[in-house]
Order: sequence, then structure tokens, then C-alpha cells
Amino acid sequence: MWNLPNILTVIRLIAAPMVAVLFLYFTRPYADWAALILFVGAALTDWVDGYLARAWKQESKMGAMLDPIADKAMVVIALVVLASVFGLDALFVLPAALIVFREVFVSGLREFLGDVAGTLQVTKLAKWKTTVQMVAIALLFAVGIFEHYLVMGTAGMDRDIVLSVLDGTVEDPSHLRLIYQGMYAAWYSGLALLWIAAALTIITGVDYFRKALPHLRD
Repeated sequence: MWNLPNILTVIRLIAAPMVAVLFLYFTRPYADWAALILFVGAALTDWVDGYLARAWKQESKMGAMLDPIADKAMVVIALVVLASVFGLDALFVLPAALIVFREVFVSGLREFLGDVAGTLQVTKLAKWKTTVQMVAIALLFAVGIFEHYLVMGTAGMDRDIVLSVLDGTVEDPSHLRLIYQGMYAAWYSGLALLWIAAALTIITGVDYFRKALPHLRD
């Protein structure tokens, strides 16, 4: 059971709650940096462990059980952490709530189905859904990093001067305009991908429920 693919999956499972713990023991932006690096590193193991399991013919029941649990734990915990960072922003909260609802619903459905759940084929769209979720969350973690350096760079500056710097009408030796553009690029691209992920989440959730429906009828 303890082959390399399964070890990577367990590491990803352990990394999921650590993303939240980082914000308890580190100040920002160190927590943001650490969370981003940990999350991206753990997300990459999702591809690596699956590839190695297939290439080395080391696919196992333990890996098949832990892999989706690790993915869901990473996504749900990261969304909770980001919700605490961004607050109740509707543009973020709505897609995040849809994603969490789907993951809880499908997890409960799989638990009810038992061994039958393993016979329901995972679609390529479901794998794309996970990938889009991971990229969106990574971009949203980067927003906090840009935001911190923007605030630090403009501390003590007059508001009109800050606006002039961001408009490009005043010299910008600290590259504040670039940081500002990076922050908004990460925010809006992360939000766009999160909404796409939410749509894919609902589509794949409905598809999974449709496949499970024959096993739910008396």
C-alpha cells in the first residue's frame, strides 16, 4: 500500500489543513506566500501521483479512496481560508458555495452507494473541473501577496499622489503600478476561473447524480 503514488496522496491530504494553519501562525504576506507554495506544490502531486500509479501499475484501492478525498479537502479548506481573507464578497462567495455544496453532496452520495460508487466512471470533465479549481484558488492566493506589497508601498503617501502613480502620470520607482495591475489581474482571472469551475462543478455533479440514480431506486 505504501508505494510512492499513495505516499504523495497522503502528503496532499496532510497539506490541506496546513493551508489554514499557516494563517494562524504566520503574519501576512508570509502566510500568503507559504499557502500559495504549499497549495501549488500539493496540487502538482495530484497529477504526479496519478501519472506514476498508471505508469508503474501501482493503482490501489487505498489510492482510489484517498485521492478524491485529498482533492476535496484541499479545495474546500482553501476556499474557507480565502473567504476569511476576502470577506463576504458575492463574486467570490457564490461560486465557492456552489463548489462546497457539490463536493458535500457527491461525497454523501458516494458514502451511501458504497462499493457501487467505484463503478461510476469519472469523466474527463470532472478532471478538468479539479484542474480549473486548483488554478483559480492559486491565483486568488496570489491576490493577497500583491495587496500586501501595494499597501506597504503606499503607506504614508498622499491619496492624490498614489492615484497619480497608478495612473502613470508620476514617476513610479517602486513599481507600484505593476503591483496594482498584478493584483487586479490575479483577482479577476481567479474569479473568472472560479465561476467556470463552479459551472463545471454543477454539471459534473448532476452527471454523477444521473449515473447514481438507478442505484437509488427501490
